[in-house]
Amino acid sequence: MSQAPAAQPSELALAYNAQTDAAFRKGLQTRLAWTGDYVGALDGTIGATSLRAIRDFQARHGMAATGIIDEPMLKLLVDLSDNAQRSLGATLVDDAATGARILLPLSLAEDRGETEVGNVWRSADDGIEVETIRIADTGQTLNGLFEVLSEPTGSRTVSDATFGGEWFVVRGKEAGRSYYMRFAARGTDLRGFSASYVADEADRLAPYVVVASNLFDPFAGEPQAPLVAANEPNPFSSLLARKREEGAGGAADARYAMASIDPAQPNLFEVPGESVPQEVPPAPAFDMAGSGFLVSRDGWLLTNAHVVNACTTVLVGQSDVVSQTIIDPANDLALIKVDRALGEPLEISTAKPRLGEDILALGFPLRSILADSLNVTRGNVSSLLGLMNDERYLQISAPVQPGNSGGPLIDLAGRVVGVVTAKLNAVAVADATGDIPQSINFAIRPGAATAFLSANGIEFEPADPDEALASVPDATAEVKDSIFPVICVGG
Repeated sequence: MSQAPAAQPSELALAYNAQTDAAFRKGLQTRLAWTGDYVGALDGTIGATSLRAIRDFQARHGMAATGIIDEPMLKLLVDLSDNAQRSLGATLVDDAATGARILLPLSLAEDRGETEVGNVWRSADDGIEVETIRIADTGQTLNGLFEVLSEPTGSRTVSDATFGGEWFVVRGKEAGRSYYMRFAARGTDLRGFSASYVADEADRLAPYVVVASNLFDPFAGEPQAPLVAANEPNPFSSLLARKREEGAGGAADARYAMASIDPAQPNLFEVPGESVPQEVPPAPAFDMAGSGFLVSRDGWLLTNAHVVNACTTVLVGQSDVVSQTIIDPANDLALIKVDRALGEPLEISTAKPRLGEDILALGFPLRSILADSLNVTRGNVSSLLGLMNDERYLQISAPVQPGNSGGPLIDLAGRVVGVVTAKLNAVAVADATGDIPQSINFAIRPGAATAFLSANGIEFEPADPDEALASVPDATAEVKDSIFPVICVGG
């Protein structure tokens, strides 16, 4: 029996788009994505990419690669895509930490709790990791974040970087793992997710990433975040705690009804159905990161108490395990010690900073998504008092992110003039006051830091008050080798 010639691609695409409904076409693309044949937008528009995916599926399964769907192909496609979803436990989850709705492979990766920027799910062997991320009211822009993440580093390659105006996608490889990141912006609120996996998981995770990226809804809800980026409760955050009302509406139906060859016998093409609200664990085990800096030649570093006070293990850098910890919870300071010399301690100013003085905030923010290198932001001392006129703190305008906590605040002579400790949540303040604050961040005054060091017998290096000011690059170069990431493992 002779076979009818295949339709031309343009004619076939026109036929799909004109003669089937959008729900059918979206479902078709979704199913082909789950089988690993389609990579693209689940937009219901059949074009060259969708036709190639149909033909690839047909060819892989011994069918004539005509691009024309028949009942045997539909049945096989439904079965295989259903199996792919079930094997991953693919479920839409409303993430309380960021307010985003995300598709998660819950059969492979379990909830490991909140991070400083969102929430993380990880497999038992660490071969798979999915993380939600929110960066809000920090001065960071979507374009600025894209420029950072799309730049390859010595350990990270970038195979694709696409900026869409209000969103971007970056993918590549790092340390033998494939990674994918998607971010979107609404004003100063940036939300996204990242997924990474080892080579052995590529067959299962690559299709998941395509579907998860399309279904990701960064602004599905409002996050349940603290007012100040610190773990310790404080009167101000209690005063302005955001009041949230539970919505009565349920999640939107995520099923797509597919028109089959016989309209009287439709098939169901569906993506994971109802979203599942994420339960916020009462006491999650954090894998958190902050910053710290050397204050002595025998391995003592200064950081924030909230960075280390609930950790099972604390690491400095990638491998130095902290052997001693001294906490000052009242001033949010902590001394941590490693059992080797790490370099030259930073000189700490014994004088009060001046109002309006140029300062630099240094640290390792957002280590899960940004480069591992030191991050530097510039600003001014905008007030000599902290929240509610607290004399222990300075208000600064230098943008800071989660992970900057515990890093040094220096002047342009390289002198430590504060310890970065917290940033204000502008959304929560706006709820309470009707106004959106800009660039309001905080650092602990140097006097509180030197008093803590002296009380614990740490011989720190006092700074020369007459040292000349330098350029930003020169001041950074003078101190950069004495600043380290501080990683909290467990809790």
